[in-house]
Amino acid sequence: MRTDNPIGQICQKACTQDQDCVSKRKCLCDGDCGMSCVTATRSCPWPVNIDNAETKLIKGTRNFGDQISVDCHPGFKMARGRVKALSHCQGDRKWSVTASCYAIHDPVKSCDAPPSLENGYVSNKASSFSVGTSVHYQCNLGFALEGHAVTECMENTSWSHPSPTCREIFCPPPPEVNGAYLVAVQKSEYTVFEEINYLCDKTLDMDGTHSVTCEPNGNWSVFPICRVRCNIPAQRSRVIYNGKKLWATEITIPVHHLETVTFFCKNETCSYPATSWCFDGTLSLPQCYEEPTWMQYNFFAKNIASEMTSCSEI
Repeated sequence: MRTDNPIGQICQKACTQDQDCVSKRKCLCDGDCGMSCVTATRSCPWPVNIDNAETKLIKGTRNFGDQISVDCHPGFKMARGRVKALSHCQGDRKWSVTASCYAIHDPVKSCDAPPSLENGYVSNKASSFSVGTSVHYQCNLGFALEGHAVTECMENTSWSHPSPTCREIFCPPPPEVNGAYLVAVQKSEYTVFEEINYLCDKTLDMDGTHSVTCEPNGNWSVFPICRVRCNIPAQRSRVIYNGKKLWATEITIPVHHLETVTFFCKNETCSYPATSWCFDGTLSLPQCYEEPTWMQYNFFAKNIASEMTSCSEI
């Protein structure tokens, strides 16, 4: 059996199909308990005596799932103002509704104000809490609720659950980022919205933001990645880099991550541009590009694609 639910019903074994159950039990819906292993022939006690009310079997039987009507006598009502209700036979052999009917002129039963919640609050701001009233607890940002978020004023004018607590949320120490170092005081835990900063090594480019924040769910925001710069794989050709047409050998520093380099490809008597971009250390040559030979570069430079007339000008 499972733990009692908030209304006091003892829940049977949970299931999704009949095969989950043993003996002659079947997987049936048992009210607030949901799908449970229940003996369909299980019966509830009869007659049922409810103060100031008349009870009647709906179908004349009192097996699991059968219902009885509960009608308050004139001048009486149930909690929340009802004068009648249907009660069904549960898997624990109890009727779902057995609350008494009380005189209408009697003062409404109520609970004291629910306990206050440190680092949190009660969503219901009412000044009185009659039987059947529910209140919801919520924690302030940066705190997590532990315990029941909802509690109800019961017939005995006490709350169905004790007050929960709000636990402060922390983020664990941040991980190492490959190629980067942390600019922050090393601690065992960090508070919500606390920021740390990463810096990449001088030879690397940062992909993302250097600032990382401890979020309200206890996780860090997205960490940056330190990307490798690229070397231009061409040697005997001119390329366009940073808006300038230069011989590849004139570019002495690596190309930054996500920067582009335009190469020139040959189309019989003219040339056309083909652009490639650096991604984390890789700068691929366009498929159409052909690296000039040593002889072409030294003796027939005018025939190198980068030195030929652009096809767009013909």
